Amino acid sequence: MCFRCSCSVSVKPHWLQYCSLGTMLIRSGILFSSFCQGPFVRLGGVPERFLLCGLNQNFMEGIEQQILQISYFNVIFFVTEYVCMCSPIQTPRWHIDLEPWASESQSLEDEAKRFLSYITTPQVNRKGSTGAWAVCLDPNYNLIHRVQSKHCRVYSFGLGVADWSLESSLSRLGCEVHCFDPSLKQPHLQQAEMWLHRLSVDWRDPSPAVVAQRQYANTKKLATILNDFGHREVDVLKADMESAEWKILENLILEGVLDSVGQLLLELHLHWAGFEVGGDEPSVVRYWYSLLKELEHSNFHLFHVHSDPAKPHLFLHKNVLNASSAYTLSWVNTQWKPLGKPDKNK
Repeated sequence: MCFRCSCSVSVKPHWLQYCSLGTMLIRSGILFSSFCQGPFVRLGGVPERFLLCGLNQNFMEGIEQQILQISYFNVIFFVTEYVCMCSPIQTPRWHIDLEPWASESQSLEDEAKRFLSYITTPQVNRKGSTGAWAVCLDPNYNLIHRVQSKHCRVYSFGLGVADWSLESSLSRLGCEVHCFDPSLKQPHLQQAEMWLHRLSVDWRDPSPAVVAQRQYANTKKLATILNDFGHREVDVLKADMESAEWKILENLILEGVLDSVGQLLLELHLHWAGFEVGGDEPSVVRYWYSLLKELEHSNFHLFHVHSDPAKPHLFLHKNVLNASSAYTLSWVNTQWKPLGKPDKNK
């Protein structure tokens, strides 16, 4: 029944009476509020409009007549049952799905060849900025329209960043830009048309004991930062995390945070495995490749690749296929549907 989630049904006044009783039952313990794990039944009543996925108007009118003839408790049970069917409980993920080996030999050369071919082959054409850091302004995707309507938001993470040209350009176009750098002297600072924050992204939140000793935590997960700032989505997420990008990317995938991101710009460092990435060399490259394939499975498609000619040609401390030690990659979420206007209160 739940193939579509675009159908919203207006709740008429007599529905509110039944749902108010449902709230009382929930409060008294007859129904568990966690049964659906969804925002459909709220303490104190229900929204004026709530979603019943896949139910058309004719079906709902027939159901309305039946509801008037049954008991209060059955009404609430019915609503709860159908809401739960349309809001399945998501099982937490604890690890990514590794792709099959590139070959039966499981050699570094074969894994590197597959990986390097993947990161140097754009998957979609683009229109937009040029240079190492690039965004996609193709009208088929959302960013250009969000920029034109002054509703875009940008997060930029780095350490001691000297070049904020992309951020400045997007800010001048009307985007709300937040730059995060843990080396800043002040916790928060508004400079020109950008917000600067003494903070960085990590794949885990700091220990409560560490936070208790400091007024501000220097690193947090992206999900925590979004929650702290009251932001639901980010049009452009740019990050140069100096070899922490692999574990951060893994966290974004496992926690489903990428659903809140329109475009992802990352610098990948290949001269070593990266922080807390273990295993032999072929296994490391297979892990890298699997992470990027997870991005693709999440509807992120590569549109820009840039290798830094000033960087040494090192791939896991070796010269493998003349690969650079650093690549800047940009992906666009081709299925991203922003929820609305950014909140300008932060």
